[in-house]
Amino acid sequence: MATAAPRTTAPRTAVAPLTTEDAELLVAAARDAAEQAGATVSVTVLDAGGHLLAFRRDDRAVLVSGETSTRKAFTALQLNTPTADLVQAVQPGGPFHTLPTALDRPLLFIAGGLPVHREGRLIGAIGVGGGAPEQDHAFAAAALTALA
Repeated sequence: MATAAPRTTAPRTAVAPLTTEDAELLVAAARDAAEQAGATVSVTVLDAGGHLLAFRRDDRAVLVSGETSTRKAFTALQLNTPTADLVQAVQPGGPFHTLPTALDRPLLFIAGGLPVHREGRLIGAIGVGGGAPEQDHAFAAAALTALA
């Protein structure tokens, strides 16, 4: 009976995944940054697989801000880039501009979504919605400093 050849794989360096505790810390830090600016926002944190780890919507926030924060987080995760960097790409003539993007998902690429990295690897994303785009981006960036 023949034996199978040993399976070899490239060595992998373990990177700690984004945990629920990390996600709650990100949400709290984004909320604190927003409150200091007098804004009410929703915050979504996804793990590397796109699964919801934490979500918070302030009762005073615009109702759609929850969907917006989730879309921003998902876009940042899928493209592994800050959503603020994608705003020009969805403008007419940009590489991501399509009629469905313009009509169906106008909030998808607005600033406020950031990928979360640990040791250079993508481990999740945060999305903030409810403030002005520049504010949302700043609140998400402030939250990332809480993990440093």
